[in-house]
Amino acid sequence: MIVSLIKMRFQRKRYCLGILLICAVTFGLVGCSTFGSKKDDTGRVIARRAQVRSSTAVVAADLVEVTRGDVVDILDSDTVDGEKWLFVRAHDTENTEGWIEARYIMTQEVLDKARKLAEEDKDVPAQATGQLRASSNLRLTPDRSGKDNIMMKLESGSSFEIVGWKRVPKTRETETTESDDAPKAGSVQRSPGKTQNNADAEEQVVEETDELWYKVRLSPSVSPAPAGWVYGKQVELTVPSDIIFYRTGREFVAWRRLDDEGSAATTTGAKGKDAAKEMKPGSWVILEKGSTSGPHTADEPDFDRIYVLGYDKYRQEHYTAFRSSQDIRGYLPLKVEGQGDNKTFTVRVQGEDGQIKEATYSLSRDDRGVLRVTSPSSSETPRKKR
Repeated sequence: MIVSLIKMRFQRKRYCLGILLICAVTFGLVGCSTFGSKKDDTGRVIARRAQVRSSTAVVAADLVEVTRGDVVDILDSDTVDGEKWLFVRAHDTENTEGWIEARYIMTQEVLDKARKLAEEDKDVPAQATGQLRASSNLRLTPDRSGKDNIMMKLESGSSFEIVGWKRVPKTRETETTESDDAPKAGSVQRSPGKTQNNADAEEQVVEETDELWYKVRLSPSVSPAPAGWVYGKQVELTVPSDIIFYRTGREFVAWRRLDDEGSAATTTGAKGKDAAKEMKPGSWVILEKGSTSGPHTADEPDFDRIYVLGYDKYRQEHYTAFRSSQDIRGYLPLKVEGQGDNKTFTVRVQGEDGQIKEATYSLSRDDRGVLRVTSPSSSETPRKKR
């Protein structure tokens, strides 16, 4: 009797242990299944070329090469000697896994923010084109006081469309910094000796309380991020060769071609300023701004004069079709609408009452083919052909 009771208790214990083991295995499988189904973070390669390596060591082996725009899965991260590294899975035939420097990768989170930034101006035509004088950071916001908003570093000579700009107050962190070229993590910037030229530059910086930023639109060949902000002092406007010789004494702020062939500001702008030499001569609307001896302010207008340049294809020469007779307080964006010879362009202008309203100028051609501009202001009349 006692032996039978002991056997029953032993069997019951084995049964309970079996049930617990089955539950543990089941839970483990469910847990593993849940973890495995979780989508890895992804990123896009922003360098022209980069290597996925076997480790973070200097002597690590190169496993596979990735190029700009390639997608990788981000599995883990680590920081070595102040430099952040990502453990990634490449989308090659072997799904190679290895380490790559974080500065070569743009995470999906950052890319989504850049796409949202581009969506804000999807209906705004390019106002001008530009390129970088030196390598510079592409940022999510017009602020260079920190590194959190940096998306990537654009190479010197990178070209882009300009859809807008903004003047922002300088901060204490940026008062003595002329560029927006962030040092590599862990490195130290050297401070050059103060020469007379440096002293003059610093004096000029003190006078300017605001700094200019350009909101730019980029092609996939330049950046996976479709839009962002670039520090103005790093940007050179790439005025088309067809009109650059008419820039005398005033700065060209924005321009749009009025002919049907390449009506956008960036017919060839995305290819760089040299490609503009191949453009055929045509008619343009140009927004100009006069120079000022005083410091710029955040509330100043974008432009103060409108200049319409016509083109006589028979004489193969340009002529002044219209020029606003007095300085105006104008604001972007510049929009050109219509087809053929019947077009309009619209800008925003501040009236005498201080209100900013849209002003639409009508374009037409007379029986001799001369471009005429009808201004919304009765005080401004079309100019005769020279």
